[in-house]
Amino acid sequence: MAKKDQSIIVTGSSGQLASSLSAISNTYPHFHFTFVGREALDLSDLDGIKTFFDHQHFDVIINCAAYTAVDQAEQEPEQADIINHLAVKTLAKIAKDNDSALIHISTDYVFDGQTYHPYIESDTTGPKSVYGHSKLKGENAITQTACKGAIIRTSWLYSEFGQNFVKTMLRLGQERQQLNIIFDQVGTATYAGDLAKTILDMINFHNGQWSNNRAGVPIYHYSNEGVCSWYDFAKAIFELSSIDCELNPIETKDYPTPAHRPSYSLLNKSKIKHDYRIVIPYWRDSLKDCMKILMEEKTK
Repeated sequence: MAKKDQSIIVTGSSGQLASSLSAISNTYPHFHFTFVGREALDLSDLDGIKTFFDHQHFDVIINCAAYTAVDQAEQEPEQADIINHLAVKTLAKIAKDNDSALIHISTDYVFDGQTYHPYIESDTTGPKSVYGHSKLKGENAITQTACKGAIIRTSWLYSEFGQNFVKTMLRLGQERQQLNIIFDQVGTATYAGDLAKTILDMINFHNGQWSNNRAGVPIYHYSNEGVCSWYDFAKAIFELSSIDCELNPIETKDYPTPAHRPSYSLLNKSKIKHDYRIVIPYWRDSLKDCMKILMEEKTK
């Protein structure tokens, strides 16, 4: 079947995932992309969101924008709720009214991190932070709206764009002789480039024919394959970059933060692999690919 031309709007254009989508957008010539940041589409302005879409129609809305300052959200719950919940509810209603598909990015923080098996999509949620609560409310708003599309929960996102754990470790590894890194928070790192490709392949798969699901918008889990702690992640970064910095594994209690982090948030990806017939790369392989790009940029 010929691939249908589709108009796609991506919110949060300066973020890691939107930047990764932009980087591969030219490999999907039948998609016509519009990338918007806060200047054009401010998700904290609910009336502004409605006005923006009043005279513009898109086949697919990819919502990469979010309030992601996890610790700051503890002091700004109202702002987190507006962007991660009420704005998402507004986008879902717009998608429903305009017969568009909404692909919304959510998080492993919707879980409490106390169930020590890889989380499936139907597992009981129980966020322990303001950020997690706001993201779960956003998910629920989409499900209740019953628009077309999908919710994708992901974890530990990094890329060659913006600020993230990989870039922080590379910088600190050059500046310091040793670092203390938490080893009792376990999950899987996610390369934004892999997630971006999966999102566009999902849109390709549907080819404009999204089903209206009366049971609610389907939820999927996506991260790279494998499992690691933040200590393992940092260790791999230093090994691949040949940085000589001593890493000391510490417990979460030794590095207190305002927001609670899930101690275990490994995501089971069986559903998305089955439904969309995708192969997910192993986390170290993707980290190697990302760091190769970072090293090439550094030598330019």
